[in-house]
Amino acid sequence: MSQSHTASGAAMIDKSSQTRNLLLALLAFTITFWAWNLIAPLGVRYMQELGLDANQRSLLIATPVLVGSLGRIPIGALTDRFGGRVMFTVMLFASIVPVLLVCLAGTMQSFVLLMVFSFLLGIAGTTFAIGIPFVNAWFEKPRRGFATGVFGAGMGGTALSAFFTPRMVNTFGYVTTHLITAVALAVVGVIIWTMMRDSPLWSPNTAPVLPKLAAAAKLGVTWQMAFLYAVTFGGFVAFSTYLPTYLKDVYEFDLTGAGTRTAGFAIAAVIARPVGGILSDRIGPKAVLMISLTGAAVMAIVISLKLPPELLAGSAFVLMAVFLGLGTGGVFAWVAQLAPAEKVGTVTGIVGAAGGLGGYFPPLVMGATYNEATHSYTIGLILLCITALITLAYTTFGIKKKQGSAH
Repeated sequence: MSQSHTASGAAMIDKSSQTRNLLLALLAFTITFWAWNLIAPLGVRYMQELGLDANQRSLLIATPVLVGSLGRIPIGALTDRFGGRVMFTVMLFASIVPVLLVCLAGTMQSFVLLMVFSFLLGIAGTTFAIGIPFVNAWFEKPRRGFATGVFGAGMGGTALSAFFTPRMVNTFGYVTTHLITAVALAVVGVIIWTMMRDSPLWSPNTAPVLPKLAAAAKLGVTWQMAFLYAVTFGGFVAFSTYLPTYLKDVYEFDLTGAGTRTAGFAIAAVIARPVGGILSDRIGPKAVLMISLTGAAVMAIVISLKLPPELLAGSAFVLMAVFLGLGTGGVFAWVAQLAPAEKVGTVTGIVGAAGGLGGYFPPLVMGATYNEATHSYTIGLILLCITALITLAYTTFGIKKKQGSAH
């Protein structure tokens, strides 16, 4: 995404336009993340109705994450070319199709079709790669940590889905719930097309997509941030998608109860994400990441102790969410500081893909290491702790200061 941050260019942007377009991007991101997370809150239902084992259930839950992750790479590059307004609109309407197909597969009680259509549902998770470059173009560098943090709070769509989807299924029925989601996507698509505008400082990057991806892949910052985001955002995605299953297996909550608590986890992370962005503007993203990863490592061990509900266990999960949320905000504040302006969308696509992929594998590991006899996920949580500590060491010693960036 090509931008010019001259004083005269900055004068072209008024605060009301910044705020309006930031909130519109947040709205689009939130509703698509709701759609992206439609399957996970109903994972227990699918397991019971289709007779799935733990590994099949984990695979079904994780599949939308895979496409939503890899799809961010081309979507980020296309955003550099066509702009956020066009790409948000296209992806909102495109997400309607897999939502309806998942509904059809669930009605037919076909595991094979659910797997195929949940794969397609992943396209709803690609909108993150649209919003970061779109928001970056609207805000000057000193405020990008704040702006990307606010936009990133749209990952709270997973919280809304976890809380409302089971309740909507109980109240309106399975089919109607999916129809309501499809209509919501369409309504927001119309709103985005009619009200959203690309920044006057943005201009299309019309270079071919593959060379742009290759150029971004040659930047050290791309892979450094991809690794950090795979752990922080990947941890959030893994918890928010697998937590309903975890809470049922370990604490025997029903579908609605588990969904409510998962929503609380996601909300805590959503609130922490813009805080992580704001703190990055003040103390530097490196410090924020160090705090985030230290806290995540500690809380993984605490959660593995299977603390009694509600207060102790609930507090542990909320703290884990806060630390992961801080980290996700810190990573993209770092991206905004270090990535070349014309390559922000492409770099964001790769980094965002890494974050999603980071959330794809943990549910599979959790399913594979689950001890049914003791209702324990201890091995998976210890592996999370080790991963967080390795990432902390890399953040502290492996990422060197770069000129013009705050660490």
